[in-house]
Amino acid sequence: MSAPRPPAASIPDLPGAYLFRDIDGRVVYVGKARSLRKRLASYWSKPLHPRTEAMTQAATTVEWITASTEVDALMLEFNLIQQHRPRFNIRYRDDKSYPYLALTVGERWPRAQVLRGAKRKQVRYFGPYGHAWAIRDTLYALTRVFPVRTCSDAFFDQRARAKRPCLYFDIGRCSGPCVPEVSGVTEESYRVDVDAMAGFLAGDTKPVITRLEAQMAAAGERQEYEQAARYRDQLAAARRALETQEMVLSQPEDLDVIAMAEDDLEAGFQVFFVRGGRVLGRKGWVVDRVEDIDPPRLVASFLRQLYMEREEVPPTILVPVPPAEPSVLTEWLSARRGSKVRIGVPERGAKRRLMEVVSQNARDAFHRHKLRRASDFGARSRALSDLADHLGLEQAPLRIECYDISNLGPTDKVGSMVVFEDGLPKRSDYRRFTIKSVAGQDDFASMEEMLRRRFARLLAERDAPRAQGKRFAYPPALVVVDGGRGQLGVASKVLADLGLQIPHVGLAKRLEEVYFPDRPDPMLVPRGSDSLFVLQHLRDEAHRFAIGFHRETRGKRALRSPLDDIPGVGPARKKAMLKAFGSLTRLRQAPEEDLAAVPGIGTELARAVFDALHAPVTAGRESA
Repeated sequence: MSAPRPPAASIPDLPGAYLFRDIDGRVVYVGKARSLRKRLASYWSKPLHPRTEAMTQAATTVEWITASTEVDALMLEFNLIQQHRPRFNIRYRDDKSYPYLALTVGERWPRAQVLRGAKRKQVRYFGPYGHAWAIRDTLYALTRVFPVRTCSDAFFDQRARAKRPCLYFDIGRCSGPCVPEVSGVTEESYRVDVDAMAGFLAGDTKPVITRLEAQMAAAGERQEYEQAARYRDQLAAARRALETQEMVLSQPEDLDVIAMAEDDLEAGFQVFFVRGGRVLGRKGWVVDRVEDIDPPRLVASFLRQLYMEREEVPPTILVPVPPAEPSVLTEWLSARRGSKVRIGVPERGAKRRLMEVVSQNARDAFHRHKLRRASDFGARSRALSDLADHLGLEQAPLRIECYDISNLGPTDKVGSMVVFEDGLPKRSDYRRFTIKSVAGQDDFASMEEMLRRRFARLLAERDAPRAQGKRFAYPPALVVVDGGRGQLGVASKVLADLGLQIPHVGLAKRLEEVYFPDRPDPMLVPRGSDSLFVLQHLRDEAHRFAIGFHRETRGKRALRSPLDDIPGVGPARKKAMLKAFGSLTRLRQAPEEDLAAVPGIGTELARAVFDALHAPVTAGRESA
């Protein structure tokens, strides 16, 4: 470690936050601890996670700040991260594309509108919603009940100068604050409508519905039918607005539901905001996992990030896994809310079903995030150029082949070859290999057999004159083998034996490490770089393809019967014998004359079946 270890006695045994700095004094990592002395001591113990070790190698000094309680340490850590933006702390990127319904409560005549992006001061936000049209539908219904203006400030000023309200005033969708001398609206009465709309959007809908029902009934009793019809239309509009907010709980509860999808490099969060049993909005985040962090700590970190930014804390928060240090989080959130907050994992019932819905949304959003990077041509071109720069290639590798081995013990050894062209999977060129010549479990020998078969086929098809169906005739610009120095050495040997000069690298289990044939130490690919995304996508595809083939092969072997190897026994006769005797064990115990009595078998075939089922098992042969 580059940073010298401070004497243990000099580190206080108290809660607080600590900062690692590099040689230039920049903060590279901020953490918190219940005991600074115990937590910091862990950074000088071995072994460390590769990401943690990379951080400690970059650091030259460590300092700390004590706090009076663990909750204070939590807030101190957050503030230090916000101030210094350390490169080794996880970073949250919220999805700014989600729209909000906003009320500009800080203005003299507040306005209802759709807003995106960073939040503004003196604006009250509701949502976020999944789509802008959902907000506009809600506004269209609510302005019949709460006649709040939706026009822009420029249009508002134009109407004020003309001293003539717009059409929305004439049809009852705006109270006409632009010309109060004409409409008769006052700031006080207008503010009542604004506050009522805010309460309705916040989930306090029952008073509005009850009031409108009572007003409609009273007007009907007074035989003021036109007024009663107006209240009826307002009531229908309010109920229509409620229909845009999906009811997910039978009880009018307030809670936030948090779900997560993750891989080695990133994680995606989705939050559904439920008020009064209805989903009032949702929002997504993507997390760059630059530090070593498990799901409980990741959930705890996200809870801190979410509720440091949000003023509203519900009484119940549902999470996919119990967070780390739940008592500290509960104490902090309860203090922010002013009453008890419960954090829990739903186990059954409506809340469990709601968590499953939010989890599916998290997986879908995370998948779209990955595809968005892969599907953009400009991003793919930059990623391939970035990969060429990091690997020292003369040009961007437009065709990349990645190889992986999958086995379970000494049986069912299979390999996979996946192909990327222009940064996208080309599934028509994917190939599967059943390893044939390797005895036992030997990943190196299996990798050698697969590579030798593939590149020998490349040479054969390349040299064949006008051969048809040249499926292996296209040489890759880059070969990637899943594994470290050993697998890479196998690839170098095969390519050298066949006289091929193709750039090749090994991708270690830790995605940041890439091995080269002519370098003793692996190279760390920068996290967050486009080239690392390409390599991750490659290896994920190779794993998926190899494991799928392995499961298929294992499944076929499990269903295979000794009857399959007997000449003259096809699917129909096999089915007939198994139906007659019930199982392979009873079939093996049956005498020849009983076998011959099965329809379609006969004496000669019965003797062949009997001999095959009672033949001694030789070495190397598997019995059923």
